[in-house]
Amino acid sequence: MKKNLFSAVIAAFLMAFPGESAFAQHWNPAEYPLELIAPYLLQAGQGAAVTAQLKARGSYDRNVDCWNALWIKVPGASDHGYGVYKFRKDVELVSVPKEFKVHVTGDTRYKLFVNGNLVSLGPSRSYKFLWRYETVDLAPYLKTGKNVIAALVWNEGEGKAIANSTIRSGFLLMGEGDAQVLDTDSSWKCIQEKSVAPLPVSVTGFYALGPAEKVDMALAVTDWLSPDVDYANWADAQPFSLALPEQTNSQNGGYGSTHLLTPSPLPQLERKETRLQAVRKNGGLKLPTGFPQTATDVTVPAHQSIDLLLDNKVLTNAFFHMSFSKGQAAKVGITYAETLFSDEQFSKKGNRDEVEGKFLSGKTDELIPSGADKQEFTSMDWRTYRYVNLHIETGDEPLVIHDLGGTFVGYPFQMNASLATDNQELKDILEIGWRTARLCALETYVDCPYYEQLQYLGDTRIQALISLYDSGDDRLVKNYLRQSDLSRNSQGITMGRAPSDEPQYITPYALCYIYAIHDYMRYGTDMELVQDLLPGAEQILHYFQHYQQADGRLRHLPGWNFSDWVSGPTWQQGMALRGADGSSSLMDFQLLYGYQKMSELESMFGHEEMSQKYAQRAEQLKTAIQQSYWSAERGLYADRSEKDNFSQHANSWAILCGMGDETLRKEIGRKLTEDKTLAPCSLYYSFYLMQALTEAGYGDNLLDWLGPWREDMALGLTTWAEDLNPETSRSDCHAWGATPNIEFFRTLLGIDSASPAFATVRIEPHLGTIRQIGGTMPHPQGQITVDYKVSGKKLKATIELPAGVTGSFIWNGKVTPLHGGKNEI
Repeated sequence: MKKNLFSAVIAAFLMAFPGESAFAQHWNPAEYPLELIAPYLLQAGQGAAVTAQLKARGSYDRNVDCWNALWIKVPGASDHGYGVYKFRKDVELVSVPKEFKVHVTGDTRYKLFVNGNLVSLGPSRSYKFLWRYETVDLAPYLKTGKNVIAALVWNEGEGKAIANSTIRSGFLLMGEGDAQVLDTDSSWKCIQEKSVAPLPVSVTGFYALGPAEKVDMALAVTDWLSPDVDYANWADAQPFSLALPEQTNSQNGGYGSTHLLTPSPLPQLERKETRLQAVRKNGGLKLPTGFPQTATDVTVPAHQSIDLLLDNKVLTNAFFHMSFSKGQAAKVGITYAETLFSDEQFSKKGNRDEVEGKFLSGKTDELIPSGADKQEFTSMDWRTYRYVNLHIETGDEPLVIHDLGGTFVGYPFQMNASLATDNQELKDILEIGWRTARLCALETYVDCPYYEQLQYLGDTRIQALISLYDSGDDRLVKNYLRQSDLSRNSQGITMGRAPSDEPQYITPYALCYIYAIHDYMRYGTDMELVQDLLPGAEQILHYFQHYQQADGRLRHLPGWNFSDWVSGPTWQQGMALRGADGSSSLMDFQLLYGYQKMSELESMFGHEEMSQKYAQRAEQLKTAIQQSYWSAERGLYADRSEKDNFSQHANSWAILCGMGDETLRKEIGRKLTEDKTLAPCSLYYSFYLMQALTEAGYGDNLLDWLGPWREDMALGLTTWAEDLNPETSRSDCHAWGATPNIEFFRTLLGIDSASPAFATVRIEPHLGTIRQIGGTMPHPQGQITVDYKVSGKKLKATIELPAGVTGSFIWNGKVTPLHGGKNEI
């Protein structure tokens, strides 16, 4: 009511005093604060008056005050539907400044260019209520004279990726100091790119990404990055909203702002040029030497219909680029695929290196050339591919392809771990695992780059540990932990994937998130973050308590209780069958583990009362598990109280949760590998299986557990498949399968944290039949290097720790203290 009345008052005011100068003369900011009145002014087209008042304020704090810049859009364009927009501002400089810092974002996605150079991508994925912006120094890209600052902004509408948020299409840029000349307002020029339309994607299995692109080059705005652009069809940008930070102290509490802004905590994605490596099928073209590894003209004659299958040799994420000339009335389809299929139902894949007799399916962009010279296509978003197929149909005019390639994109992880070994297989597994991890790390961790790009909390626990063990860069890890915490609903439970515009609740993944907090406590450095996350973790466990029976076991837990992809009659949709009592040992074990880890977390921060509470709940649940699921006949823990179904999963958890004594756990560990009647762990759950087997005393058998990875390599995969059957696996790239990139260092080389923040180390190698091996891994204080040589029953070990770091070395039960620097044992 008040809002409508105020709106009417403003409308009457504007009618009484039309024009910006008249309005500015009669408007009293003390009576009507800018933050309160600006939304109505912008709606009435009074953007210049708002800009003038913003500039008149003088200094302000961008973290709490509304920005000088305004959100802008293309006049008349849809706020929410599919659309591609170009914005531009030209700036004359008499000299190149040392710094020219700007803060930039867009809805839904943007690319920022300076003098034709791509300088920023974003915004990094987050939530609607925390709209991220990137900070970029433009100085390295500037020159004396005319400078072109331009942005490509797009919204995929209803067909957008589930991981992307959108509120209202628009662009925002604010400069600091002299760069304030770039603040977005009506001085920017804009145009809608009408050459691009969405194309639906048809692939096998669940698909959660946006549409492909259909581009009619005859409609394209081709000179938008040129200093000599023709502005005839461009319009002045339309300001539509204030730019308010997340922690705004605005008197209207953010009313009228479509986005509350927060800085991205992440670096820019790495970008580097990549080349396709080989032609695998040629539909009759005359191909020059060096194609496609070098830029070489290829002519497709008139009146031809051909296919050209190109092989990158390894899977990658890249913005795909194609430059070409002529081709009036031609059609070009560009299909991106992880692999080819052995059958027309697209259900079997076979060897990934083989292409003969196989079928292609995948995301396909379509181009309609204009017939002009030097046409350019670059996919707006990155594509995932090993294989790229060009299907070209020409009309009366030939098509000349000048170049094909891509720009690799990924989180800028650096590989800081290595193995010193003559065992090439171990090196290959490490390399493939690292490639898998990198392709599944973008603006968030993602489960798979081709199909979903969603940050599932269970998958990501493993990915976070890979980052800590192989790189040491914890920024994406902390981003995962924060975003998981922010996904909790009013009942306290996290979503199964976050961020996600479509909520999905995978209850065990909320517990995985608690395990991940505990992991970061051990291997990370930001203990303030860990402490900040504890209240949310407590709320998660409080949620589970609502479904605990008197004995502590869970009963009829709602949501998707997914644990692992297992085929067979005793599992359904990734869940072990519950008993008639509505309970499952897998869920009870996972809750038990959560209580145990939470007790340790609380104790670390001196919360002894809370620690004891969780320890007591753990003991109660442990007793109930023993009474309900232990089968003396099988010497194993059953999946349910009927004691008829058994799995590697439940018994791995039994070991990890410390059920029974050391002798019992060792016997369970033996059966985990020998009893073939147990429902098997997939690549995902191999993470828990390997930990359990090592805990039970079988770490020396690590090389025997690598069968699934050997099978993937034998079938030509260059990243790890989603599940145990690479023949039918939907995704060829799932980082939850890169467990060896952790265990080669934690189990084989034996390097582990012995206290919070990795302050002390525990090194217990499990070399098995290996006679000589060494390696290096990152540590918060530097790096840890080990070298082992075995002769008979004797071991010679050289261990280097960062200065000030101490620990212990264990071999055959003997404990040797370690000090910072070089240790000879």
